[in-house]
Amino acid sequence: MSILKRYVELHPGSRRLASRAAEVFPNGVTHDIRHNTPFPLYVRQASGSHKTDVDGNELVDYVMGHGALLLGHNEPHIMEAVEAQLSLGTHFGASHEAEIRWGELVLRLVPSAERVRFTSSGTEATMMALRLARAYTGREKVLRLREHFHGWNDSVMGQPDAEGTLPASPGLPHGTLEASIVVAQNDAETLERTLREDGGDIAAMILEPTGAHWGTEPIDLGFVRAARELTARHGVVLIFDEVITGFRVSPGGAQQAYGITPDMTTMAKIVAGGLPGGCVAGRAEIIEQIAIRDSVSRAYTPGGRISHPGTFNANPLSAAAGIATLERIGDGEAQRRANRMGELLRDGMRDAIARLGADVLVYGEASVINYFVGPSRVGLRAADLTPQTDPRMLQAYDGKRQQRLRLAMILHGVDIPPFHGWISSVHTEEDVGATVQAFEEALRMLQAEGLA
Repeated sequence: MSILKRYVELHPGSRRLASRAAEVFPNGVTHDIRHNTPFPLYVRQASGSHKTDVDGNELVDYVMGHGALLLGHNEPHIMEAVEAQLSLGTHFGASHEAEIRWGELVLRLVPSAERVRFTSSGTEATMMALRLARAYTGREKVLRLREHFHGWNDSVMGQPDAEGTLPASPGLPHGTLEASIVVAQNDAETLERTLREDGGDIAAMILEPTGAHWGTEPIDLGFVRAARELTARHGVVLIFDEVITGFRVSPGGAQQAYGITPDMTTMAKIVAGGLPGGCVAGRAEIIEQIAIRDSVSRAYTPGGRISHPGTFNANPLSAAAGIATLERIGDGEAQRRANRMGELLRDGMRDAIARLGADVLVYGEASVINYFVGPSRVGLRAADLTPQTDPRMLQAYDGKRQQRLRLAMILHGVDIPPFHGWISSVHTEEDVGATVQAFEEALRMLQAEGLA
């Protein structure tokens, strides 16, 4: 029986819910990454490193709340903190002590953080960071790296094609695209020339410090260091998007691990302990542009300051979860354990690939695992995987192969999204062993269908 037919047979509950959802949501999903063919998996419960779908199938989970759950599902201290806050209220619409403690922890852990402002998501954080940079510099343009992801706000969507032409992009004002300059990562020569020629018009450079798409395309740290030096030279605000890497690569994020401090940092996911929340942090003189300096009557007057309302900013429940999380990851032990499990998993999956001679590439760093099915189609091998290979990384992507491997893994009790997955501090060696075994069996299924 084919992978697709077997998946449909074993998940009748998910299939029924997907049919209902199709009448409510575009594609029947509420997040692009949750889209799956023939239908997504519907989950009923999760705990630790495992989750159970609506049909009662238990899986080792590497989705981990899209990377938000470094401490695993239903972590007891986080749940206790949230439950305690629930008894006091979910949303005061007022200042509260927990938001101060939450902010203090961010400032203590993140090297670039002198001031912080909470948001409800990572997308909101990047929106605020770019607005702050524009106001601070008096410039309008944003310098981005090709394929780096910074949420779905207009300022960071759309990019020139291979010939440098700005294509039509549905829903994006052409002026917004014209205000973007996009260069390839790891091309320090082009970066230097761009900043030399256009630096006077560029407010900010924003990047993912481990590379495009959460490290799917690895970045050269020499390039990141060059970005730090060049942006400082030209008065351009450097923003690290650490929505994924913040508190995961190290307690202070990638910037602490690499010893490269940006002017501002955007964070979400782990910062809110699995609940909705994000923040922008950075140099005090930049973040303080949000401050109200004259009177309460001018609180919503935009002139002279950056207005930042937001109904759920520093929501008490998110603050409680964020505090409980950051207090437990500050010593780095959670990261070290997750990183160790990530290393064991990558090694085990590579061994399985070698045993079967499968056309699959597994790589990554820290507690993130990346993989491609069919890299040989573009001449990409494990030995070639250096920061300079990134132009071929996207060419290697085959949606059908990636999705089919995910389905085959689910059939063997493991859920890992296409492209990459996240390891938590509560994944065990037993989980890793089961995952490697599931991966090997899944590869056999793919090979039987001529896909690996």
